[in-house]
Amino acid sequence: MKIFAAVLSLYFVTQAFASGSSSCHFHGKAEAAEAAVLECATKKKDSLIESKKIEVSWKEIKHEKIEKVTMKSGKMEWKLTFKNPQTKEASKSSLYMFFSLPGNFLASNFTGE
Repeated sequence: MKIFAAVLSLYFVTQAFASGSSSCHFHGKAEAAEAAVLECATKKKDSLIESKKIEVSWKEIKHEKIEKVTMKSGKMEWKLTFKNPQTKEASKSSLYMFFSLPGNFLASNFTGE
């Protein structure tokens, strides 16, 4: 009985962490709250700036749109759009980020696909 109680306790602790937004790594299939996805997108954008994958001018850019989209694979994902009028290359003025519905980062690009 003690083992069952310990396993059950561990389950509830992990579920509590999975629903939080602090780590931006989620387990389970529960859909993340929009606010959690936005927070993770900001952290990812900062990471892309630090790794010099995108220009520093993206730092203060806020998201323009967040939506749930159906991808070609048939899976639903979060898609965030950021627009930066200050970027040096016109083809890189829109940054798109994709997250799984539970909130895990999947990809970012300038094409939106």
